[in-house]
Amino acid sequence: MSPSVVPSLPRRVARILRTSLFAQVACALVLGIVVGKLWPGFASDLQPLGDGFTRLIKTIISPLVFCVVVVGIAKAGDLKAFGRIGLKALIWFEVASTLALIIGLLAANIVQPGSGMHVDPATLNTAAVDAKTGGGHLPSTTQFIVEALPTSFIGAFAENSLLQVLILACLVGAALLHLGHTKVPQVLPAIEQAQEIIFSIVGFVMRLAPIAVFGAMAVLIGQYGLGVIETYAKLIILCYAAAAFFIALLAVALKMVTGLSLWKFLRYIREEMLLALGTASTESVMPRVMQKLRKAGARDDAVGLVLPTGYSFNLDGASLYLSIGTLFIAQAVGVDLSLSQQITVVLVLMLTSKGMAGIPGSAFLALSATASSLGAIPAGAVALLLGVDRIMDSMRVVTNLLGNCVAVFAVSRWEGALDTERAKKVLDREIVPTDEDDDESRGEPDASKTPKAPAVSAADDKDDQLAAVPAQAKEPAPEVS
Repeated sequence: MSPSVVPSLPRRVARILRTSLFAQVACALVLGIVVGKLWPGFASDLQPLGDGFTRLIKTIISPLVFCVVVVGIAKAGDLKAFGRIGLKALIWFEVASTLALIIGLLAANIVQPGSGMHVDPATLNTAAVDAKTGGGHLPSTTQFIVEALPTSFIGAFAENSLLQVLILACLVGAALLHLGHTKVPQVLPAIEQAQEIIFSIVGFVMRLAPIAVFGAMAVLIGQYGLGVIETYAKLIILCYAAAAFFIALLAVALKMVTGLSLWKFLRYIREEMLLALGTASTESVMPRVMQKLRKAGARDDAVGLVLPTGYSFNLDGASLYLSIGTLFIAQAVGVDLSLSQQITVVLVLMLTSKGMAGIPGSAFLALSATASSLGAIPAGAVALLLGVDRIMDSMRVVTNLLGNCVAVFAVSRWEGALDTERAKKVLDREIVPTDEDDDESRGEPDASKTPKAPAVSAADDKDDQLAAVPAQAKEPAPEVS
């Protein structure tokens, strides 16, 4: 074919589908919706496709976080700076999640999504809530802190407890700084090599992403259908509108703190965002998002600490949903919450939302705990949200993921751990990050700023090598003292 001949449309489409993960996941998403709508019985059998992918990703997360944090601390060479990053991250998380709770309460008070429903709590099936939560419970604040401390080095990885792995990584990184590279010269290179192996595994597993999205979306539509959207239309629209408003505030905050555009960043991680939407899980994209944040100029220690911690402490989307859901339930059963009771809702959710990550049915546990603390809402009334909870996953996933990514950029900029110029170039597509850019993103010398030898052909290179022999021979031998 002549180079000037434009490929036909089918060939261009085939090439895009073959090379673009975004296109593959988008097609799988649409196909999953179609299969779930037309063959709901068959769709329910596709659950293992999404679950299997999520299990593979979860096996990678703990060792990846450990490697990134250890390498980040060791290369930064300053444990105090790492502590400041952690403290600033916690401050950011608390402010952001509290703001999300307040926005949710204001939105629910203005729109009144549950008014006029006049639901009798006695008619609700509370057993379905127990089945959803698996008989679990949210840990108390003291229990949450104690359980964050590891009891076994191997056990932290086996249980996939991110906070425990983070603590272990901080201890190992601190030990490496204390001992110095001369006493343990092989440990840090070994951890760096393990990190590269894990990122390669991530690349292999991500090839299965379209299959996972297809299975997860087919199961969702097959089980819940599209009719639930009509029943809870007011609540769904309110939650998504509140999330959009919160994301707009995140965009303003990111622009003010770092000068970066959230919309350009969203384009940068569009593949990961679509995958998270399809699988209804932010964990499924955590390794890839970590990699992209590093390539966009955020330092290893900031990415390794802020992002995993945010998965436990910065559930902005869940906070929005919980505050709106609490008032929706109260309005549906005819309970008028006073201002003091609504302040109590915020205070209770500030605590319960921090222990939600990784617990089945955690949203219902948090809602039940909030209802019990108020004493005015029947705990069984949380069953009202059973039908709509799964539809809210997309809102929670997008808001949680963007909230954590903005936190990484903001805290990194706050601590001086962000290469802002590189971040702007990456988001503006002036730089297309590759695997070879990892060294640069980890704070090592910028290869693009050092002089490069001109590109030569193989034949020219051979001639240059032969010509260089006499020149090298003419150089005087170094003096020996």
